[in-house]
Amino acid sequence: MSDTAYARTPRTVPTRSRDRASWDRAAVHAVLDSAWVCHLGFVADGAPVVLPTVYARVGDALYLHGSTGSRPLRGAGADEGLPVCVTVTLVDGIVLAKSAFNHSVNYRSVVAHGTAFQVTDLDELATALDALVDQAVPGRSADARPANAKELAATAVVRLDLDEVSLKSRTGGVKDDEDDLPLPHWSGVVPVRTVYAAPEPHASTTGPVPGYLADFVAGEQPC
Repeated sequence: MSDTAYARTPRTVPTRSRDRASWDRAAVHAVLDSAWVCHLGFVADGAPVVLPTVYARVGDALYLHGSTGSRPLRGAGADEGLPVCVTVTLVDGIVLAKSAFNHSVNYRSVVAHGTAFQVTDLDELATALDALVDQAVPGRSADARPANAKELAATAVVRLDLDEVSLKSRTGGVKDDEDDLPLPHWSGVVPVRTVYAAPEPHASTTGPVPGYLADFVAGEQPC
């Protein structure tokens, strides 16, 4: 792994559309930093399981949140850790072609392979929990009560070091067949983005909307 790109491995080189793949660290991090829900894949009792979960990136590590009673967290607590695959996908547009076959999606998707381990160091756990809160709304961890001992006992976090990682994406417009161009059907791209509405305060909240939250809502968010 270099300073600018992740090493290519058999698991991170796609078998189809290799021209859409990238191992650029900055591009991978940009996708990971633009979302906060991933899909965690692992094998339990001989069968594949995929679970949505919240995550945060800190440097070259992903922290994934869960309950101490969950299967992946129990597995990751063992000395050998838990082999996992984590995916994060952003949808940027719906590509509508004149033929059904040529319909597509503009997207950016990161896939990370490796072994996840449960975080047991208290300092690292505190850093991970703050990062998990800030991944959804930057600045929020400083404006919330930290977890108490009982809550920490019920919470588990696993770390996946970013080593085997790749990014795959599609950008651009419609690729209609030449013979389809005279057809009357509409073709083009429908851009997709996430929009946050005005915050709705709880009845117990008496103060104004915090500045970090107002800025977050006002800014254009990635999908």
